[in-house]
Amino acid sequence: MSKLCCVTACVAFTIAGAVPAHADRYQIVYNFKGGTTDGSNVPAGLLKVGALLYGMTYGGGANGLGTVFSITPEGVETVIHSFKGGSDGANPWADLIDVDGTLYGTTQGGGPIGAGTVFNITTAGAEKVLYAFTGNYINNDGVGPMAALVKVGQVLYGTTAGGNPLDTGTIFKITPAGDYTELYYFLGGVEPSGPTASLTAYNGRLYGTTFEGGATYTYGAAFEITKGGYLQTIHNFGEGTDGADPNAALTNVNGVFYGTTESGGTNELGTVFSLTPGGVETVLHQFTGNEGGPDGTLLNVDGTLYGTTGAGYEKNHQFNGTLFSITPAGVFTRLHRFSSSTDGVAPLGNLIKVGNTLYGTTWSGGATGLGTVFKYKLK
Repeated sequence: MSKLCCVTACVAFTIAGAVPAHADRYQIVYNFKGGTTDGSNVPAGLLKVGALLYGMTYGGGANGLGTVFSITPEGVETVIHSFKGGSDGANPWADLIDVDGTLYGTTQGGGPIGAGTVFNITTAGAEKVLYAFTGNYINNDGVGPMAALVKVGQVLYGTTAGGNPLDTGTIFKITPAGDYTELYYFLGGVEPSGPTASLTAYNGRLYGTTFEGGATYTYGAAFEITKGGYLQTIHNFGEGTDGADPNAALTNVNGVFYGTTESGGTNELGTVFSLTPGGVETVLHQFTGNEGGPDGTLLNVDGTLYGTTGAGYEKNHQFNGTLFSITPAGVFTRLHRFSSSTDGVAPLGNLIKVGNTLYGTTWSGGATGLGTVFKYKLK
């Protein structure tokens, strides 16, 4: 099940978990209120620009189609844009990125035919759609971008989860001024398909994962692509105790990639793995029934990787997600277990580090059930 399919399950399932570990380090910063004045349901992580953190909500806002917001580290939140749909975007899923003080992002929906957009927005809230996707019948274009953009030189690169005649996804590049080029479209079958994660630049090439496709047809793959559009698969997921359905970007640590799979592994609850650019994969951790379902990209903090599990409620209906750390050698520690109305449910987005503190978001839960911003103080 892709992140897109997570939405209804995230909203519906809010069973309280156990008292979280390291509770003295964990704190709710903000509870989203929804309605027409605030956003609701946060699938993406935060971005620090200056003294403020910026993020997006999937729903809520003046038109019920999501928002861009700013928030202070202490929890003072301001909606700076409400998506309108139509010629504007709608229902953003991915993180924002900072390009010389202007924020760039994607929306999963919106645009003239509802296929999604690429946009920029100033920190004061002036938004502009740079490109509206045209669907899978015109120019083999993409549909439904769910991943953050990545800047390489003066060009932004991104992916769409669907689109092209086969509805198997695309890779594109776009300049900050809006000059769009489709770089590659996936062919399906034994090739990777359905990218839901952003790309990682390394050594002159781009690396990524797909939620589906590959040699197993359904369990996903990792790939590399040149800036000229030549793509090759470097790993196929889903054999034996390997993971399946990677939903997050790869994290480069000294020339080795680290990532997660939402499913697969010994317990069918996902894995943490390392992967060389040449495709040699090692499973570092097999998630269990009270841990599993990782979604967000791992964050490297001084050689230790931090991440969250947000899809576990779908897997076994026993918990609402976790915050964890893992070393490159595979030493795993569960730092916090989310607990519904007093806390949050389904941390799907990426973590960021501000000072000595991690900041993240939850899709739902919290005081209103509509999602939270949280922080976790490191030692």
